Amino acid sequence: MVNCSSTSCLAQNDTIPVEVGVVFDLETWLGKVWLSCIELGLSDFYGSHPNFKTRLILNIRDSKEDVVTAASQALDLIQNVQVRAILGPHKSTQAKFIIDLGQKAQVPIISFSATSPSLKISNQSTYFFRTATGDSSQVLAISSIVKAFRWRKVVPIYIDNEYGEGIIPYLVDALGEVNTEVPYRSAIPPSATDDQIKAELYKLNTMQTRVFVVHTSSDLGIRLFTIANKIGMLGQGYVWIITQDFANRLNSLNSSIIDSMEGVLGIKTFVPQSKELDSFKVRWKANYFYKNIDQIGKNPTFFDAKLNVMGFWAYDSVHALALAVEKLISTSGGVINTTTLNSVANTSGSTNLDSFNVSPIGPKLLETLSSTRFKGLAGDFILDNGQLKTPIFEIVNIVNGGKGRIGYWTQNNGLVRNLADLSVEYSTSKSSLKPILWPGESTNSPKGYWENPTNEKRLRIGIPNSSVYREFVNVINCDANTSILSSSDVIGFSIDVFKASVRALPYALNYDFYVNRDGSYDDLIYQVYLGKYDAVVADVTIRANRSQYVYFTLPYTESGVAMVVPVKDNMTKSAWVFLKPLTWDLWVTTFCFFLFIGFVVWVLEHRINEDFRGPPSHQIGTSFWFSFSTIVFAHKERVVSNLARFVVIVWAFVLLILTQSYAASLTSLLTVEQLEPTIKDINQILKSGERVGCLGYSFVYELLKQRGFANSQIVLLNSTQQCDHFLSIGSAKGGIAAYVDETPNTKIFLAQYCSKYTLIGPIFKTAGYGFAFRNGSPLAHDISKAILNVTEGDEMKKIENKWFMTTEQNTCLNSDPKISSNSLSLDNFWGLFLIAGVSSLSTLIIFAIMFLQKHKQIWSNSHSSIPRRIGAIFKIFDQKDLNFHTFKKRSNNQFYGGYGTDFVEFSANNTNCPPSPSTSNSTGSNSPMPMGEQLGTILISSAQASPPNHDGHIVQISTTHN
Repeated sequence: MVNCSSTSCLAQNDTIPVEVGVVFDLETWLGKVWLSCIELGLSDFYGSHPNFKTRLILNIRDSKEDVVTAASQALDLIQNVQVRAILGPHKSTQAKFIIDLGQKAQVPIISFSATSPSLKISNQSTYFFRTATGDSSQVLAISSIVKAFRWRKVVPIYIDNEYGEGIIPYLVDALGEVNTEVPYRSAIPPSATDDQIKAELYKLNTMQTRVFVVHTSSDLGIRLFTIANKIGMLGQGYVWIITQDFANRLNSLNSSIIDSMEGVLGIKTFVPQSKELDSFKVRWKANYFYKNIDQIGKNPTFFDAKLNVMGFWAYDSVHALALAVEKLISTSGGVINTTTLNSVANTSGSTNLDSFNVSPIGPKLLETLSSTRFKGLAGDFILDNGQLKTPIFEIVNIVNGGKGRIGYWTQNNGLVRNLADLSVEYSTSKSSLKPILWPGESTNSPKGYWENPTNEKRLRIGIPNSSVYREFVNVINCDANTSILSSSDVIGFSIDVFKASVRALPYALNYDFYVNRDGSYDDLIYQVYLGKYDAVVADVTIRANRSQYVYFTLPYTESGVAMVVPVKDNMTKSAWVFLKPLTWDLWVTTFCFFLFIGFVVWVLEHRINEDFRGPPSHQIGTSFWFSFSTIVFAHKERVVSNLARFVVIVWAFVLLILTQSYAASLTSLLTVEQLEPTIKDINQILKSGERVGCLGYSFVYELLKQRGFANSQIVLLNSTQQCDHFLSIGSAKGGIAAYVDETPNTKIFLAQYCSKYTLIGPIFKTAGYGFAFRNGSPLAHDISKAILNVTEGDEMKKIENKWFMTTEQNTCLNSDPKISSNSLSLDNFWGLFLIAGVSSLSTLIIFAIMFLQKHKQIWSNSHSSIPRRIGAIFKIFDQKDLNFHTFKKRSNNQFYGGYGTDFVEFSANNTNCPPSPSTSNSTGSNSPMPMGEQLGTILISSAQASPPNHDGHIVQISTTHN
């Protein structure tokens, strides 16, 4: 915490200290200047009012020219120091978050340097006080000057941050009120390099507008004018107007910088002269150099520090705060004292953003400060809605290394020559100002525009002498003795797209067309590289080798190289036509699924359905007959298992869709004319040695050679009629098998001959058609953005309809299409087969689990080997399941069991069986056992015993039912 050096500022025993924060960029000379003004202002205030009860205690923080640091310092002051007001911050970009902190903590934020209009929003920043002239107040002065000289277009140049962007909406609205257009906005990043600034200025130099309003920081503005002066943009015809922040610091700039701004106009805050102001300047200079003697030795810029109006505002701001605090204490009747000031309305003990210590005097201080009025160094201090009331602006003209006042602007009177003229009516006449010396030492008022931009040079646009496809470029009126054409002498799709893009630019662009009578498109591109043309507008393909010499815009057509080939009728009288609707993989998959479904149904039905029993040949035939007959739903076998029924239902659904699709495809094959391309791949031509054609001037010739085509295989064509003739006769008779060209060209060709040929490809990748500009030309970027606007709008559709929808083409396009039908493949039905396969496998798994669970006493027998157990399981599977309801209809059902070919038959009407040997031996008794247990015992015993001699006999054991 830093206290005032004057003894009058120190908190005495009978005074009330009030903590106040100060947040500036103290590493800059400007921050040091403002701090010295505040300290001197506080000393002067309490020196002239020694009996006041309050004393402001300054807590100074360095924001280090950083937004985050500024916010952090403000948060520390509010939370830890518990300041009741903050003076600062240094910049508009630092102010936004600090204002939000002050609003939440009810701590007034008083800034005389954060002038961006976006910072002061009603009901959202009531605790923010701008004790300076806001940027929005000067736009009326600027618009008055523009109206006085009748400039119809103005381009603002501003720093690309919150400070720079804040003024733009107000400026555009103010210029709109005087019927002035803003065709372009030039935003320069704060960290822009000299090359970036130069590139932006070159772009501005191509525009027709010559009136620029500069709203930047002084550092960026100095670099801007230095570069603009070097490239000749401060010559005759230009108008430069700087806003108040920059103009207010002109007296701080050295003479060399001022010399580069000769003829510039500035809007400067008017500060009335007074004895107090003169006295302050003398005392401030002595105080500043005394306190910063160490910094001056390290940084020479501190030595050149000079006062400006912001220093006066800083002096007045601390004066207003001290006066408001004193008025608040004196009118409180003792309610507000040291204890109250040091208390906290809401103490949470937190130092983060979750909670705040709310100032106990915030609302009262807000009210008192808003009503504070006095005559300060900078003039009358009157706050209107938290902002310093709009003062008088000076209109200055930088002449001979200095600034000369040429007039004033007031809210009530407009432009006036002298302050003695304030009684006159509102004026926006240039006669209201003193004579002005404009850039280039001209006394004539600039027109504000340049009919011939780019240093009076019209763009030289190169076009080809002729094009096979005149829909793109067509010269309709060309004298053989001249190569310069007007805009009306050249027509075509490419020309119309270029003209539409130029119209979409935010500035005027004058140009002439020049016909390149000799050479290919590559030669035309190379002429741009040599400087003969500024750009090329034609059906030029964007290629990597060409981009080494020119800069292409974004493409305005689709990309790729395609192949046009004849079509043939594939409607033959083949006896095997019924196989064509499905591909071979789909046929094979369907056949395999027939076999699989038959097998699944047999497994599920074998033990419980008489239709699926019998000799092996009968079972195999029945299973496959059942599966294949489902294709026409002619199967007569009845399925009794629920699992089998589920499988059949799913398979029937698959077959229904498959058969219906097959029928539709076969019908199409037999009734619709089938046209297929004679060639489907360019490699097919390469292998067969047939010939292909391409346009003579096209780069496609080199592509074909790179692909492996010999010169004898490539035919150079020069018209669409020749292309049609060579395709018609074919390669075998001296013609060509295919015509290769860029996609836009092939589509135009097909529009004329759509009944004879078809399109294959694209077979090569290209970037499409684009406009070519010289490397480094800023126009290429702007034209690219304009092309996007054109292609995304309705204008491109209108251009396309104009050139590609002629009467002849409409007739061809509206003719009945001849569709080539493709066979159905496995890709079309793999989902159905997946469903059928998963459902069938699921039923098999369920059946196997149920079957093994039912006979687990056999499978779990550890006394028998695994092969024997497997054999027993399969033997049981091969037998009827007499417990199933289909067999219970028999009056005397028989249940068979056995091992190998020896079977034991039990009568179903007996409940007792003979005891098993094992049971008898273990118990010593011949007590009867239940039939199920005896069956299991007999089967297990049979499995453990040696296999008997198989003679096919059946042992029948009968029991009497009691």
